[in-house]
Amino acid sequence: MKNKVKEYILITLGCLLVAVGIYYFLVPSNLAAGGVSGLAMVIGRFEPGLPIGLMMLAMNIILFIIAFIFLGSGFGAKTIYSSLSLSGMIWILEQVFPIKSSIAGDMFIELVFGIMISAIGMGIIFNQNASTGGTDIIAKIINKYLHIDIGKSLLLSDFLITLLAAIAFDIKTGMYALLGVVINGFVIDTVIEGLNISKQVMIISTNPEAIKVFILNELGRGATVYTAKGAFTDMEKEIITTTIGRKQVVKLKNYVKKIDQKAFMTIVDAHETLGEGFKDM
Repeated sequence: MKNKVKEYILITLGCLLVAVGIYYFLVPSNLAAGGVSGLAMVIGRFEPGLPIGLMMLAMNIILFIIAFIFLGSGFGAKTIYSSLSLSGMIWILEQVFPIKSSIAGDMFIELVFGIMISAIGMGIIFNQNASTGGTDIIAKIINKYLHIDIGKSLLLSDFLITLLAAIAFDIKTGMYALLGVVINGFVIDTVIEGLNISKQVMIISTNPEAIKVFILNELGRGATVYTAKGAFTDMEKEIITTTIGRKQVVKLKNYVKKIDQKAFMTIVDAHETLGEGFKDM
């Protein structure tokens, strides 16, 4: 139950970041960088009285109905929650904290900040095994019936929206929006990787027992021990391997240094760790 609450808190935080990035940075410059929000901006060009958040809410509801018809009930509660929350948050920002004009007055700066803020939010949402729906649903339908990869399907649907932006606004705006789609993908991947990164440590020491006890009792992590023979010394030694959090690496290094100045350690990034003590499989 505690983990579920934490997941929904993080999803809500992610949705808030996406809403701020879209409404305060992308919308004022008409940067329809894909997604339902981009399509809402294009529609808003021809119907300026319609709130962006309200249009997103209506489109997401329609897309969820289409998803249940064509894809079945595979969309989880977290995706529905994040999708409707994002639409609702943008609508609330429009009503309570409306923006009158462009913040920076520079399309490129607003593109960079808007994409960075919203992509960080998207990364947080995706890391909780949720999504904001929208063009994800379109991509899944294209994948199912036209057998095009999900990534390519998503890029295709977002490209079509940026093309509509170029028609609705101008070529320059459309090109900036397309650039935003590309940057968005890279930033999301970087955020997800950063949130999941752990450290895989290998230790060779003359005092392996003390190190094993420290890893198990002080760090609360498991370890694997195996015997190997050194090519130079021709002596058998125990090798300890463990996967720990980034903050725990410093504690382990300091402890090993304290008890064995001549110990040998290698530390590498583990980009995703699944299993007990980490993310569920």
